[in-house]
Amino acid sequence: MNERGNCNNIINRVILGDIRKMYRQIPDTSIQSIITSPPYFGHRKYSGDDASRDEIGREKNLEEYIQNLVFCFELIKPKLKATGLLWLNLGDTYRNKELLGIPWRVAFALKDKGWKLRSDIIWKKPNAMPSSVKDRPTTDHEYVFLFSKTSNYYYDADAIREPHVTFSSESKMKGGRKHLGKRDGTPEQGKNGGNQNLHNGRWDRAFHPRGRNKRTVWEIPLGKFREAHFAVYPEQLVETCLLASTKIGDIVFDPFTGSGTTGIVAIKNNRKFMGCELVETYQKMAQKRIDSVIYRPSLFV
Repeated sequence: MNERGNCNNIINRVILGDIRKMYRQIPDTSIQSIITSPPYFGHRKYSGDDASRDEIGREKNLEEYIQNLVFCFELIKPKLKATGLLWLNLGDTYRNKELLGIPWRVAFALKDKGWKLRSDIIWKKPNAMPSSVKDRPTTDHEYVFLFSKTSNYYYDADAIREPHVTFSSESKMKGGRKHLGKRDGTPEQGKNGGNQNLHNGRWDRAFHPRGRNKRTVWEIPLGKFREAHFAVYPEQLVETCLLASTKIGDIVFDPFTGSGTTGIVAIKNNRKFMGCELVETYQKMAQKRIDSVIYRPSLFV
């Protein structure tokens, strides 16, 4: 299949191989959203002691790691629609008692290549692994970066709204809970001073009925999958990204598929999936998980 062909034969499939070699199998402008978590620098050896030379994350130095990641995303950039988005989850690494700042270094390198950085999101992990470190705080977060190719991209804010807090029972504002739904209940003379809905107690009109706009700190527990033998990035994290950046029937792509979480979430939400995985053990694992999901015929139309 060439780059202008169709992709029906790889829909809901995980391609085995290095994305830097296999990207040609994916037609240009076929992907609506890329949701991925590449291997982190200097962390786990996914391919074991007999590692492939191509395995990202096992480079000799940080500069090579960043170059490899950026090269991967440059190769698949033409595969992304003009309205598409890239969600990139990255963790950091300590070396010689120093935090390397890898997520932001990668983000800046992608910006230098023309990617538009639209948001940095803190993924807070309430069940983060404990640490014996005593000379700094224990890390319980990672970054998720939102990139676009153009300024005119698809984003559905309503699909991921969160519950309102202002003037609710969860309000941290002094006196906020006493003002909920009451006529002349708002104490503000500034931004809400002229809002008759608030002053008349019409809170349903003053606030969006689906909730407030999504904030940039997402508290989501780590995912678990027994066969992977390590914590995986959670379905809830993937789903938030997916719902905000795709419609039913759109194609979601993960160039570092791992255990297949992105694919599982995509299919469960009536999207199509394409993946790529370098390590055969994980490629088979991911494909098995994806095949176990109940498909709907509409996915293949």
